[in-house]
Amino acid sequence: MSFMKTTKLAVAAVAALAATASMALAQGKTLRVVMHSDLKIVDPIWTTAYIVRNHGYMIYDTLFSQDESGAIKPQMAEKHEVSADQLTHTITLRDGLAWHDGAPVTAEDCTASIKRWGARDSVGQKLMSFVDTIAAADAKTIVIKLKSPTGLVLLGLGKPSSNVPFMMPKRVADTDPTKQIEDFTGSGPFIFKKDEWKPGDKTVYLKNEKYKPRAEPASGLAGGKVVKVDRVEWRAISDQQQIANALLAGEIDFVEQPKHDLVPLYKKDPNIVVKDYSPLGNQYVFRMNWTQPPFNNPKVRQAIFYAFNQKDFLDGVIGNPEYYKECKAMFICGTALATEKGMEDKFTSNFAKAKELLKEGGYDGSPIVLMQSTDLDVLTNLAPVAKSLLEKAGFKVDMQSMDWQTLVGRRVKKDAPSAGGWNAALTSWVAADVTNPISAAFLNASCEKAAWGWPCDEGIEKLRDEFARATDPAKQKAIAEAIQVRVSEVGTHVYLGQWYQPQAHHKRVVGFLSTPAPAFWNVELK
Repeated sequence: MSFMKTTKLAVAAVAALAATASMALAQGKTLRVVMHSDLKIVDPIWTTAYIVRNHGYMIYDTLFSQDESGAIKPQMAEKHEVSADQLTHTITLRDGLAWHDGAPVTAEDCTASIKRWGARDSVGQKLMSFVDTIAAADAKTIVIKLKSPTGLVLLGLGKPSSNVPFMMPKRVADTDPTKQIEDFTGSGPFIFKKDEWKPGDKTVYLKNEKYKPRAEPASGLAGGKVVKVDRVEWRAISDQQQIANALLAGEIDFVEQPKHDLVPLYKKDPNIVVKDYSPLGNQYVFRMNWTQPPFNNPKVRQAIFYAFNQKDFLDGVIGNPEYYKECKAMFICGTALATEKGMEDKFTSNFAKAKELLKEGGYDGSPIVLMQSTDLDVLTNLAPVAKSLLEKAGFKVDMQSMDWQTLVGRRVKKDAPSAGGWNAALTSWVAADVTNPISAAFLNASCEKAAWGWPCDEGIEKLRDEFARATDPAKQKAIAEAIQVRVSEVGTHVYLGQWYQPQAHHKRVVGFLSTPAPAFWNVELK
């Protein structure tokens, strides 16, 4: 190769490098991330879907939040006082709170928000059963008067995951809880750029320049939410190899759920950090629809506990035992309420026992509609494993494939499976959502008010009421055991083991917090 040609190539390479560097500097305050799912629904009270919860944390704020240790701390609240008889809770808002449109946050906004959340959420519904009145005493003071004492006020208002009690303007919070909101005005650290929102492509958030963080350092979801980037873009990429290539090439900065099979590839690159920022992990769940045959029969629901074993699901999806744990404890192994009570003989794929229960339950062999989500790597293989085990137990299964957002929309329908409804579906809960009988949404057995699947059992509801009133840890443990035994009898849901999800990000990105939901405040590009 001639000297002249070599020189021209070198100049061109330097020019290209300079152009890349210039672009990087121009975009240095933009954080590009790939979340676990595309955002298509934007009301975090209407659905428990985690991508919508994550969206909520970007643009809304909460009265209280959990820090890294799990302690509940004031967030929008300045102080919280409880009367001597434990029946009156007074919450005072801190100064400087404003909605994205510039209007001040008022106690009326917050009371309306609590009521809407309380109509949908598992903890909220139980809390509301103790509430006499919620009212604004003045512009900054919220007064909650109870009919009887309960520890659910802070437990609920500081709930870290779905449904999170996000505060919204009164005009928005007054929306019928069964309908989705259309106004996305928040008061949180980021502003949703609705005009740049393109489902299937990207979701954009801008730094809220007028947001006033708390003075203390950030810890978990609590403390000062200091935003250190100008813009966050959620890029909708579903192909895991494409995601890996983009992160390794520096085209994106963070991946919420890298495929477990690809984690070794990320770890080999010195520019990539692999870390689990939610160390309690997650729990897989199989949910049955109580409103439709055959799962309107408890014997048929019981059969699932015997048909399934957790290892097949965990191997089929996660594969690497480093990132999963078989666990017969409904309230997460390693926590205060963990117990195997009622589940000692379950999760063994005892197909003979399952078939016996199906016969007792009068199952007629009609196919059950099992929904499978196809675009979330950590969920896709669950349904095929379930189908195989169910068929070995004597079920006929019609597995119907769809993307996750379609499944989220369909699972709230109570129509017959032949008319667009469903019989069963699988999902996952972050551990923080299922560590007690009140926050675990699938334990809400209040019939029409329950989460999708709509279990209806007076026994469970009485036990959950007892738990809400109990203050002694030993008494709480005994009630939790009784609830787990009852679940083994009536089958609200079947849990399928714990799994752990490391995140991957470029080493130039620092400041991620240990949280059950991804937080992009405190994060900066070095």
